Amino acid sequence: MTTALPSTDLAIPILPSRCVSDTLAFYKRLGFDGSAHAFDNGYAILTRERVEIHFFTHRDLVPSESWAGCYIRVMDVDSYYRACASSGLPRTGIPRMDVLEDKPWGLREFAVVDPDGNLIRIGQVIAR
Repeated sequence: MTTALPSTDLAIPILPSRCVSDTLAFYKRLGFDGSAHAFDNGYAILTRERVEIHFFTHRDLVPSESWAGCYIRVMDVDSYYRACASSGLPRTGIPRMDVLEDKPWGLREFAVVDPDGNLIRIGQVIAR
């Protein structure tokens, strides 16, 4: 896998994973693409359009005690929501997915908690 150089500054979250192959399978269900790193199969890089998330192996991770997460700001949150909703995630427990809502702070967003307890919020700025 080759990664193109970004045309702007970029921050990439690096989140814990108990098992990289399980993490890859989960995020592929959400519309991401990627693989374990060629030089370290305990590290994975996943992308969807211009979004990139990295994962490192943390075998002792307890999902219900995880504080890891990130916010992904996108231009079309509805397409991300449709892709994630098609995975059939439940609304409670770990993993889970929240509903898409317009928030009072000016963002349209939803959240996914992956099997490792990572909280991924995905949203877009909405016009006021």
